[in-house]
Amino acid sequence: MSDEQKVIDLERIRHSASHVMAQAVLEIFPTAKLGIGPAIDTGFYYDFDLPRPLTPDDLTKIEKRMREIINRKYPFERKELSRDEARALFAGQPYKQELIDDLPEDETISIYRHADFVDLCRGPHVENTGQIPSQGLKLLNVAGAYWRGDENRPMLQRIYGAAFESREKLEEYLHFLAEVERRDHRKLGQQLDLYSMHELGGAGLVYWHPKGALIRQMIEDFWRQEHRKRGYDILYTPHIGKLDMWKISGHWDFYRENMYSPIEIDNVEYLLKPMNCPFAMLIYNTKTRSYRDLPLRWGELGTVYRYERSGVLQGMLRVRGFTQDDAHIFCRPDQLEAELIGVIELARFMLQTFGYQEYDVELSVRDPQNTAKYIGNDAVWEMAETALVRALHATGLSYKRMEGEAKFYGPAIDIKMRDALGRGWQGPTIQVDFNLPERFDVNYVGEDGQEHRTVIVHRTVLGSMERFVAGLIEQYAGAFPVWLAPTQATIIPIADRHQEFARQVNAKLKERGFRVELDDRSERMNAKIRDAQLQKVPYMLIIGDREVEAGALAVRRRDGQDLGARAVADVIAMLQVDVESKAIW
Repeated sequence: MSDEQKVIDLERIRHSASHVMAQAVLEIFPTAKLGIGPAIDTGFYYDFDLPRPLTPDDLTKIEKRMREIINRKYPFERKELSRDEARALFAGQPYKQELIDDLPEDETISIYRHADFVDLCRGPHVENTGQIPSQGLKLLNVAGAYWRGDENRPMLQRIYGAAFESREKLEEYLHFLAEVERRDHRKLGQQLDLYSMHELGGAGLVYWHPKGALIRQMIEDFWRQEHRKRGYDILYTPHIGKLDMWKISGHWDFYRENMYSPIEIDNVEYLLKPMNCPFAMLIYNTKTRSYRDLPLRWGELGTVYRYERSGVLQGMLRVRGFTQDDAHIFCRPDQLEAELIGVIELARFMLQTFGYQEYDVELSVRDPQNTAKYIGNDAVWEMAETALVRALHATGLSYKRMEGEAKFYGPAIDIKMRDALGRGWQGPTIQVDFNLPERFDVNYVGEDGQEHRTVIVHRTVLGSMERFVAGLIEQYAGAFPVWLAPTQATIIPIADRHQEFARQVNAKLKERGFRVELDDRSERMNAKIRDAQLQKVPYMLIIGDREVEAGALAVRRRDGQDLGARAVADVIAMLQVDVESKAIW
């Protein structure tokens, strides 16, 4: 069987399983109102309007009834109906009635029936319920879902299920889910005391705690260091700007739904900035620039604010205020390709440093069927796209063309890094822009003494600090590399008589710039070791009688590896190597 055929068969299995689940739910809750129930990548879901919230026991009962239905091998039968017939059939189902009313007049209305259950559906399905592998099936959880994704509509209960062709494939997926839960940045962020979010302070806004702030600071310091090496200068710009500026940039016309409402100050309207780019344009235009001045590479860790619906907010991954590792490169057209290549190489270096070895590359371009969504003419869009393609070819990156995914002002290269579980995370974005230079009259004086339009490259090489750190938490399962770890080593004296030497070691390591903690609590050694492991501290430096006598430290790693007794100078050298090499265990 071909891979394509397997995909088709799994989709039919999963879609059919959603119908079987709906039948089981209706039998247990006869007054249930049905929403929709599609197949998804790993299984299926179905939305229900139910008389009460579901419990884990309910899922067990539903799953048991599903297996009984599957074992009876009910055939799936398709039938076409007129609109009136369909409305009559689903007379007690308001959500189905709405779907019927919204179908185009010329579209065929079909239903699928098995046993006593019937659903509005295009199909396709398996031939009978017995073809659904019951050993590859499991109901997972219940989540809230607004009808048709509209937060102003009723909240339904969505039951998620997994469906695979065998028990083995299901077990693999359940193991994957367990790993996802173990690495969840929201849980680890609380456990490791990295960040918090507060409804009182506002949804979607991150509060960085000291340990989380320290990780962020280390990343930002490294980011600045690497950018200065590559000829970047650093900017700081305001958090608000006059509405007029956003009208000139085009954001007010093309991006308004993601922007906060204007703030009136002295009868002038201001906006919280959703982007950093217009501010860089204003700085550029403070003086006349010569062709000899270019390229100008300006980086900014700029905090922006964008409205996201409450239903899509998710920990640090989807927030309303975040800091981009932004940069704007002002260059001549003949410099564009080299600048793009430099940005791609920097992005790859940054990703590899943080342990991301695999990534997917997308070329996001305009929707050719709806060019009204974008600013600028065809010629500038073609120039921008050509430059990006040439840079991709020059760096040897394969890519997927994504029509309709471009920002309103220019095409882009989007790089999605793959983490330890193979999941994709949005990372670097590189955009070529011929449009904002036109709108803000951004020019340089060429060799001919005439003014010429500057080309601008917008780019991030990490994304946003919030999303990037969330991704790192999950990539490392909270066990950060030594150079990023908030606490790099915990010193653990076994008894009170070892405290003095422990204090000396603590002072010596701190003098060398290492982030260490002295655990001088009156707890048992094993309890101290366990606590350090729970906090994902890379090294535990244990001091007993033999260590005091030898002037040494018994070294353990957080993974349980015992490195034995080592001289203090050797421990310092070991830590230094880990930090300087940015080693990832």
